[in-house]
Amino acid sequence: MATLITNDQYVSILPEIILSVAGMLVMVVDPLLPATRSRKPIGLLALVSSILALGATAYQLQSPNVTAFFGMVRVDYFSIFFHAVVICISIAVILSSLDYLDTEGIRAGEYYGLILLGTVGMALMSSAMELVLIFIALEISSISTYILAGFRRKVAASSESSIKYFLLGSFATAFFLYGVALIFGSTGTTNIAAIAQVLKSGNISLLTYMALALMFVGMGFKVAGAPFHVWTPDVYEGAPIPVVALMSTGPKAAAFAVMLRILFGSFSDIGYWWIPLVWFSAALSMTLGNIGALLQNNVKRMLAYSSIAHAGYLLVAFAAGKELGIAAAIFYTASYAAMNVGAFAVVSHFSARGERYVNIDDYAGLGRRSPILAATLTIFMLSLIGIPLTGGFFAKFYVFSAALQSNLVWLTVIGLVNSAVGAYYYLRLVVVMYMQEGDDSMPLIPVTKYVAAALILTAGATIYLGVVPGRILGLATRGAQDLLR
Repeated sequence: MATLITNDQYVSILPEIILSVAGMLVMVVDPLLPATRSRKPIGLLALVSSILALGATAYQLQSPNVTAFFGMVRVDYFSIFFHAVVICISIAVILSSLDYLDTEGIRAGEYYGLILLGTVGMALMSSAMELVLIFIALEISSISTYILAGFRRKVAASSESSIKYFLLGSFATAFFLYGVALIFGSTGTTNIAAIAQVLKSGNISLLTYMALALMFVGMGFKVAGAPFHVWTPDVYEGAPIPVVALMSTGPKAAAFAVMLRILFGSFSDIGYWWIPLVWFSAALSMTLGNIGALLQNNVKRMLAYSSIAHAGYLLVAFAAGKELGIAAAIFYTASYAAMNVGAFAVVSHFSARGERYVNIDDYAGLGRRSPILAATLTIFMLSLIGIPLTGGFFAKFYVFSAALQSNLVWLTVIGLVNSAVGAYYYLRLVVVMYMQEGDDSMPLIPVTKYVAAALILTAGATIYLGVVPGRILGLATRGAQDLLR
């Protein structure tokens, strides 16, 4: 493994540097603009900065498999893949936010600064090889999303969302930190590679198992996996819709990256005794998520329960383990990010000022009134179901294939049954759009160029992953190989 030296070390955190500088610049520029002026130029600055950070991530492909800062950061295909995913999520969220903030009357430049700084934490979580650094990155990401959840300051539900997310998130983070403390007490280190070396020697104590259990609880909250999911519907319902698009995908992707690093990077040598825990969480997440979504009429709450179910599908790949399961989990993360951010982009645009139109019945007749918007949302719903020619199909196909190869037959059956259940509430929205008459007096805002760009980006990625998934799956497989190495 090569080691970066001197100034070259900063190439390993170049995307984070660009995003951090841009985030601080946004904070500085915002007070200098007249109070009556739109903050859209600040959003465009954040957008350009995110694109530059994505370019820096691509530049890292020239020298993968390197470590920096005394082994605290590792750049490999695994970290580069997750960097690209979370930065693309931020780009799509910023695009869908540019008009949303003006519609809602939110004149806050710090909104974009928080998105950029939150992305720094998410990106750093995927490349950190030190548990303390992971904790710091986790806090950077979490604090940003806590504040963003309450950005509709004049709406009580938004403040309630922020408080609930903060209190429960802090409680869950404490579990992770206690786990880090225990693993340091049992191994004498918090470096992921060093922990693996200590455990490989056979020096394993009860504290080691307790540490892993506590860290799993902390990460289980971040990915909204059952039984740590209770915060999700209320927080999603009260938070601004573009923020929900971010928190339902970006922090989840980063948390899954951390879970992969820990489970298969540090603790693989003590056996896979934790698989029954993951098995149980996966089955419970899929079942409770889909049942909860069946009962919802609010689209935001429906997609909140849907995110719990999809966390369960992803955990199936964790239970499968091995290279195929890890690659399937990585690919699923990218597919889910594309279709879920796209779905929320449509909901954000359609909801109008004050997020008045967020019930499923409000979408009646949308297929006639706005065929393009309805068709785009249909693509995302079909992908969430797992219909062929969409990214969701291959994501579920690879996950269930990995599970069958690992003899997880019953978990696969539970997953397939839940996929069939999930098809009902996704198709229910499609049926309402195309087969029910709507209220023509309901205002329909024309799709702006920024919203169109967000929809093209997410819908294009969803279809691309469903038609030609080979290249992305190849990168996911390389990431899995680097992780196991």
